[in-house]
Amino acid sequence: MRQGTNRGTAIKHNQAMKITRTQWVLLAVLVAGILGLIIFSAKGKAVEVVVVTQGPMVQSVVTTGRIASVARNELASQSTARIEAILVREGDTVQAGQVLVRLRDDEATANLAQARAAVAEARGRIRQLTTVQEPVSAQHLEQARAADIQAVRELERARDLLKQGFVSQSRVDDAQRAATASSAAVRSASAQASGNGASGAEAALAQSRLEQALAAEKAEATRLDQLSLRAPAAGTVISRAADPGDTAQIGRTILTLVSGDETRIQASVDEKNLGYLKLGQTARATADAFPQRPFDATLTFIAPAVDAQRGTVDLKLRVDKTMYTLRPDMTVSVEIITAQEPNALKLPSDAVRRDAAGGAYALVNRDGRAEKVALTLGLRGIGSTQIVTGLIAGDRVITPTTSAEKGDRVREQRQR
Repeated sequence: MRQGTNRGTAIKHNQAMKITRTQWVLLAVLVAGILGLIIFSAKGKAVEVVVVTQGPMVQSVVTTGRIASVARNELASQSTARIEAILVREGDTVQAGQVLVRLRDDEATANLAQARAAVAEARGRIRQLTTVQEPVSAQHLEQARAADIQAVRELERARDLLKQGFVSQSRVDDAQRAATASSAAVRSASAQASGNGASGAEAALAQSRLEQALAAEKAEATRLDQLSLRAPAAGTVISRAADPGDTAQIGRTILTLVSGDETRIQASVDEKNLGYLKLGQTARATADAFPQRPFDATLTFIAPAVDAQRGTVDLKLRVDKTMYTLRPDMTVSVEIITAQEPNALKLPSDAVRRDAAGGAYALVNRDGRAEKVALTLGLRGIGSTQIVTGLIAGDRVITPTTSAEKGDRVREQRQR
């Protein structure tokens, strides 16, 4: 019995010893984990940092636009007519006044010939008045006056003879009628001579008819001239929308020309950038067709109103001389230089943080701890921001890509 009791006691003792060893193993693992956590915590959170640099900085507004010529002319007919000939093609250079399109003009040519004949007839009427009717009228007036003088003398003689009893009263009456008729003839001839004179009614009427004929001639000449479409200014043909044999419609464009030595860029920017823009600012532009060949431009126009639907402001920039030809409607990228600083502290814009009130700050790695620093910002460039106060060159700023907070221990994992 005692041997069995001793054996049971030994088994229980061994079991107790076994449990104690397991506990020690667990405790050792727990202690190791705690020590590892303490060591890891002492090393800090892995963070990505950027370094504050110093150097020249440019603040700019970037947008896209299109090339536009100063003068763009759309050549169209002012009457409906068949197109007889188009004398130019796209890309041709033309001079001011050069005929570019000819429309059918046989009817207009006949009308002009008729109008010119009317002018010739009116001028002939004036010459007839001057060389024929005016002198004849003057001669008739002289003859009427001479006849009137003779009639008056005959009347006086008849009256004298009546007093002497040599003639009857009927003779005096006949002489009186002749004198009255001759006087009326003088008045008639005088009126006719006056009317046919240089300042008379016939001359005025003839002059009026001549002016009407000249006006009609000018109108027909204008109609004929309108059937020959000419270049309004020197330029280049950029598009052609018809062919010979087509019918030209009133107001429908046949050719499009661009002219002028000055080239412009038409663009627009978000209204939030309006405060940065001023006339005369320089810009750097690049055509999509020539990305390796930038050119200069100058801001010459800022629209006085904002487009309410798009929330943008229209701009125009004058293009300086370029080494290649910019074509109308070509797409360009434009960077307008709004401010420059030759020696600015620069920080990547995505490293600047904002607090709940909108204030700018940064987390800086200072001896392994994240320190919050308030910032005063200056110029804003493409991808970088000027730091006016708060940082110095060489400061290592923690980027917002990590979860570090103010006061955390940190360790730099990567420098950008």
